[in-house]
Amino acid sequence: MKKELLMGTALVSTLGAASVAEAVTATMSGNHKTGIEFDSPTGGTDTNAQTFDNNFTVSLSETTDGGMTISSSFKVMDETTKVDGDAGFTLAFTDGSKLDVIAAGNASGSHAVSIPSSAGAEGVATTSTNSAQTGLDFATASTNLGVEYHTAADFLADGLSMSFSASTDSGAAATITYRVDSHYAIGATYVTDLGDTALTIGGGYSAAEGSTTGAAVRSETGGFHVGISAVTGDLTVAAGFADGDKAGVNLASADEYNADVTKVGVKYVSGDLTFNVGFASGDAEDKAIGATGGSNDAKDVTSASVSYAVAAGVTALLGYTSMEASDEGSSTDDGSAWYIGANMAF
Repeated sequence: MKKELLMGTALVSTLGAASVAEAVTATMSGNHKTGIEFDSPTGGTDTNAQTFDNNFTVSLSETTDGGMTISSSFKVMDETTKVDGDAGFTLAFTDGSKLDVIAAGNASGSHAVSIPSSAGAEGVATTSTNSAQTGLDFATASTNLGVEYHTAADFLADGLSMSFSASTDSGAAATITYRVDSHYAIGATYVTDLGDTALTIGGGYSAAEGSTTGAAVRSETGGFHVGISAVTGDLTVAAGFADGDKAGVNLASADEYNADVTKVGVKYVSGDLTFNVGFASGDAEDKAIGATGGSNDAKDVTSASVSYAVAAGVTALLGYTSMEASDEGSSTDDGSAWYIGANMAF
């Protein structure tokens, strides 16, 4: 209770440090993405279905008399998902630094380098017990009772920016299902120019503690990632690697695993056309919480897409993804998928 009261007092005193206008400034943005996905699983039946991703976001902000900007937002996603209102507050200071308060996230994940892959909405489904990962930020857990501080640009050195985050116990009672109690993390991004090439290097480290009423956790959630991206004119080439542990995964929420991910990707822009190609390889060894040993899972995902800018805010998409996967050491869920559709953004 003391930690919650301290956090509440800090938030109220910070927001009340200076007077603000009677009404905040609100802006709206969103997108409507819809298309058809064609799935071809190896050894299964081909299927096709409409896919859609609709988002509507309202962003709120206002600046105090002292120059500090206070902002937040909420999102309406797909009519069946209703409202996503778990965003906290961001306090942007006059020196260029920022502080996220409540649902702040994880500083390590904030600095994961973006690796090009298909811009479509296709994918090949795998069994829920396959713990192999394909994202660099898979080990970046946090709770909503947290903060993240972002330095201003050129922190300590030209082109360097960093983030630091921590969260505390939500106070919920532990159950047989693993839950995250707290975390701390650090992340950094360095940007520089090498002749005609803009180089970005990003990385981070995170460690989280959790609890369960069942067996003791052996692999607490946490790990590191590093990535590099080089942009020369219309060409982007990027690569990244991540390694870490995670507990409470997929539908098997009483499991834990250790995993690593390697990703590479290329993007090329030619007028109204954008070409993406990406490859991700993930391996994991999963087991029940508290158990020894483990079984091997894997995913190798190759994807590509072509995007065409039809008009301002309107993009036609053609995407393709192929996957080779294994679960518990046995090949399963191999296949491919196509996607054709469009995205309208505002």
